[in-house]
Amino acid sequence: MPELDLQTVREKIDALDEQLQVLITQRARLALDVIEAKRAVEPNPVIYRPEREAEILQRALERNQGPLPNAFIEQFFRDLMSACRALQSPLKVAYLGPPGTFSEAAVKKHFGLSVHSQPVSSIEEVFRSVASGTMEYGIVPIENSTEGGVSQTLDLFTKTDVHICGEVELEIHQHLMAHDESIDTIKTVYSHQQSFAQCRLWLDTHLPHAERVRVMSNAEAARCAAHEAGAAAIAGRLAAENYDLDLLAEDIEDELGNTTRFAILGSHSVPPTGRDKTSLLVAAPNRPGALYHLIAPFKDTGLSMSRIESRPSHQDRWHYVFFIDVEGHIEDPPLRKVMQVLEQHSGLLKHLGSYPRALDET
Repeated sequence: MPELDLQTVREKIDALDEQLQVLITQRARLALDVIEAKRAVEPNPVIYRPEREAEILQRALERNQGPLPNAFIEQFFRDLMSACRALQSPLKVAYLGPPGTFSEAAVKKHFGLSVHSQPVSSIEEVFRSVASGTMEYGIVPIENSTEGGVSQTLDLFTKTDVHICGEVELEIHQHLMAHDESIDTIKTVYSHQQSFAQCRLWLDTHLPHAERVRVMSNAEAARCAAHEAGAAAIAGRLAAENYDLDLLAEDIEDELGNTTRFAILGSHSVPPTGRDKTSLLVAAPNRPGALYHLIAPFKDTGLSMSRIESRPSHQDRWHYVFFIDVEGHIEDPPLRKVMQVLEQHSGLLKHLGSYPRALDET
């Protein structure tokens, strides 16, 4: 094997960098052409097309032969598409703030860096900003692999008419952070209730006597810890950077692979891609066999439910609604057939959205 000459390799890298920049510029100009073509046929064209971006990302992952991991390839193309979208106007995306939350990290992972991300004070405000048209999109946590569904998010779907137009999965790493130099000085720990639940065993072992104070978000917890001696926060690395806190302990979540799934909220429906998921809200009438009649149609048509979860309806005592995720798109014939059957056996049937499934980065 011939010995590599460092200068020759560097010259090849420089030449490729020039080619890459030329190609990226050409792509950006074509993106501007797409916008003009849309304006010619649509008075108010929709710039963000989840189905189109999902197809581009899927092809990029299928082409990847290494050595770069799929996660890098996906984020590279997301950031590239984000920058091209922003040539017209950056998307306006609401998330649960303040800056530094896992929700903000999910915004960056899904929409790329070239967006106008707006922190708001509550999950309810994310829904409201999208429903009112103040923001084009919103991102909300919907379930965690350790703790299950996020009840506040699920309940809000019963009260609003926004659509789910996408999903993103974010691996969650919880860190204990403070200005103090030692865990031994920590008397109070701030965090969101979900993070407390995800780190319960670690806290019981290492900080059994510290007061646990719930706040609206992990970033708010970091802000509190930054202004109080003897206080720490459980949050992500982004929050530690934003509030200049030191990490006293890293990766303190109790379960390996702890992952949160976020829903992308929007105001328009998404065409099928062939790799879709559909979310439904169904209420069973109060009679024997009601739940069976809600589940049986999926089995009869061979559709796979990836999730079913119940929540109180908040209308009648002991009356529940069910959140169902199923593989496929609402326009697919098998799912259309299921919907026809459910309409006969449910007291409420609401299509929350059909959207591209989260990509597998492995």
